[in-house]
Amino acid sequence: MRKSLYLIILLFFSLSAFCQSTDLARLEYTYFPQKNSDNSFRRIRAQVAYPIALKKEGSYLIPGLEYRNVQFKYDDPVPFATSDLDRFQSFTASLGYTFKMNDIWRFGAQGGLKIASNFSQNDIFSDDLIYTGALYFIKIKEDDRYYEPWRLILGLQYSTTTGFPFPLPIVNYYKRWDENWSFMAGIPKSNLKYYFNDKHEVQLFATLDGFFSNIQKNFDATPEVQNNPVAESMSMTILLSGLGYEFKLTDHLKFYLYGGHTIINDIRFRDADKNDVYTINDTNTFYARSGLKFTIL
Repeated sequence: MRKSLYLIILLFFSLSAFCQSTDLARLEYTYFPQKNSDNSFRRIRAQVAYPIALKKEGSYLIPGLEYRNVQFKYDDPVPFATSDLDRFQSFTASLGYTFKMNDIWRFGAQGGLKIASNFSQNDIFSDDLIYTGALYFIKIKEDDRYYEPWRLILGLQYSTTTGFPFPLPIVNYYKRWDENWSFMAGIPKSNLKYYFNDKHEVQLFATLDGFFSNIQKNFDATPEVQNNPVAESMSMTILLSGLGYEFKLTDHLKFYLYGGHTIINDIRFRDADKNDVYTINDTNTFYARSGLKFTIL
């Protein structure tokens, strides 16, 4: 039951951070070579979460921190200067709270503050701040006696970067129906996983990825067009699918390697109203991601 409890706690924390995992810590490197282009995208991500037990049985606070360093090598010819557009960083602090409603349902809430910018003026401004919030209801049936564990997550998530003035729904369902097979269906990630043994596993996956960052020095990305809105932020939205491999180094430390191809590859500058101003690249391309994670499973 302890494993299932940690699973629930970290699921609602990591879902709100735009991923689905059961990780206490992660160090990751991602690479996107842009097809038919001299541009390339690289990202380093570090993340940690630490559940704190409260006096009420089954209740936890979950503080979390995440750092992302995005390098965009922007070598294609463009009508504007790119010297301040090659590096974007984000720092995220979040706090979650969860408690048991009954034997199979758990409630979770999470709020967070992210600072995401190119920091070209070596300062922090109000436009660099991103606020997030989420509510989750989690139903789980998973213990050592149950042969076919499953879990269902229903929730709402809000971020000031989405451009929608209302929360977006989250639905996720997981089931392991055999010793060697499991699947997960939902957003932002779905997969079909095969377990060779306790150490080796592979998966077919489809997932969303991306980033959003403020640009501190706004600029005209299309100077040849009169009265055009200026670029105030940079956004990358990726839908991709591929194959992943994980190897268990210890009981809780795993190495992983994912590779695939994008289905949607949308990198653009946006104005103050989150409208697209200039598309940097929308050609689908290869994707690779690798790292280490400290997980409770």
